[in-house]
Amino acid sequence: MTLTVRVLSPDKTVWDASAEEVILPSTTGQLGILTGHAPLLSALDTGVMRVRPSKNQPWVAIALQGGFVEVEEDEVTILVNGGERGDKINLEEARSAFNEAQTRLNSVSADDRQATIQATQAFKRARARFQAAGGMV
Repeated sequence: MTLTVRVLSPDKTVWDASAEEVILPSTTGQLGILTGHAPLLSALDTGVMRVRPSKNQPWVAIALQGGFVEVEEDEVTILVNGGERGDKINLEEARSAFNEAQTRLNSVSADDRQATIQATQAFKRARARFQAAGGMV
């Protein structure tokens, strides 16, 4: 048996295929889904989702920008604010954006709460894209 996995963002379908296994960045840590998983509804954090289409194929990395996952009867529906397959991301552009976001986060004053929140979110998005592109393990 396999899972039916759909990753939907407001502007596109990021993934719609069968898979053997899915690993998601939930707000409480990594969440693994296999066939026969109990029904589940969970919030997702910004991070990298990994999908294994079959045991003979390599993992596919997808950068997620937060959202929700619902698992029911071997169907995994993932609704996200944004998503991008790692193999579609330019590694050097992602590396540059990650370095810029890290520099910006390190330079924000701890007293400026709004700027800290914005810089942290930008850093998490840039890190997820860089990881999905293969830049970090």
